[in-house]
Amino acid sequence: MQNLPAAAAVEPVSGRYRLAFILVTSLFFMWGLSYGLLDVLNKHFQETLGITRARSAWLQAAYFGAYFLMAMPAAALIGRGGYKSTILCGLGLFATGALLVIPSTLLPSFPFFLGAMFVIASGLAFLETAANPYVTLLGDATYSERRLNLSQSFNGLGQFVAPLIAAQVLFDTGSAGHAPVRAIYAAIAGVVLVLAFLTWRTAMPEGVAVGNTSIKTGDRSESSLWSQPRFRFGVVAQFFYVAAQVGVGAFFINYVTEQQVDFTSADAARLLSAGLLCFLIGRFAGTALMTRIAPERLLICYALINVALTGIVIASIGRLSVIALVGLFFFMSIMFPTIFALAVKNLGAQTRRGSSLLIMSIVGGAIVPWFMGRLADAHGMAPAFLIPLGCFLVVAAYGWKVASDWR
Repeated sequence: MQNLPAAAAVEPVSGRYRLAFILVTSLFFMWGLSYGLLDVLNKHFQETLGITRARSAWLQAAYFGAYFLMAMPAAALIGRGGYKSTILCGLGLFATGALLVIPSTLLPSFPFFLGAMFVIASGLAFLETAANPYVTLLGDATYSERRLNLSQSFNGLGQFVAPLIAAQVLFDTGSAGHAPVRAIYAAIAGVVLVLAFLTWRTAMPEGVAVGNTSIKTGDRSESSLWSQPRFRFGVVAQFFYVAAQVGVGAFFINYVTEQQVDFTSADAARLLSAGLLCFLIGRFAGTALMTRIAPERLLICYALINVALTGIVIASIGRLSVIALVGLFFFMSIMFPTIFALAVKNLGAQTRRGSSLLIMSIVGGAIVPWFMGRLADAHGMAPAFLIPLGCFLVVAAYGWKVASDWR
């Protein structure tokens, strides 16, 4: 058990960093919204363009492939220009990609749309590479996991809202073609530009305190990140966790409509939103539980529960399997921020580079869903969930190693 001081439960963020924390946390909501839309777009394009599940998974490949390619340039920009400049660059790319959706759907061209998603995700790679470590540094290192889980809770809120919007606009309105997609992304571009303006006008500290240590963006260290097992295994665990999360979300609607033949795609999209509400609740609940339970132990528990739930999904027993699929989201909720915070903890001057490598590991979400799609096209959706099951076992192993060997 982890008994923390009462003051920490009230104020995990240093007072002088609160405004920067609030602004950066709003960015978590926006990239959660963007990702939540992606899962619904898989099914939308399967229906409107008549593409296979494997081909629709190219959406995830373009989206998460951008994270792999752009994380290191983002880290380099943090080193040269600081966190604020990197965030502004990310917001600019995000808005540009959202606006590119408009001509891509007017043609319409699936490859062009993939390009727009790549530009959006490139912006998000800059945002995540900067925002995730920035939040962990805004105060005492003892509570870094809790701060990041709190910010990531708003990422969960964005993911919850997105399928509700998409279900209403893409499936229920009866609109023909891709006009609803254009409307959604035009609105997103407007909001992102407003956030860019607010960021530009807000003072954001670049050298921030970690316990008694001050970490500047330009610091260097001779020690190798790869010589540190907690970090090295953390990159592997993050790869497999993101692979599982993206795969579960990308094919959620397909699985539900296979198991519940009376469900339309709109019904399944709303159920996906319920799953993402569980994800949101799980983030806040996990943040609270970490005042009593060590983050690595909570990670082990949640990962093993998801192994069991995925087994029920694979068993394909109707409504119970659908409930288990929804339940996966609650127990996935803490995994990304907890793995991230555990992996970068005590990296000191290597935090920036470590963050970029952890963001690069998101490429798991680009690679693995394609294999799930191929397996689903050949054998149905249920067997495809063997892949997320294996991923959750890797996450459990990481939590166990941190708890036993790398405290």
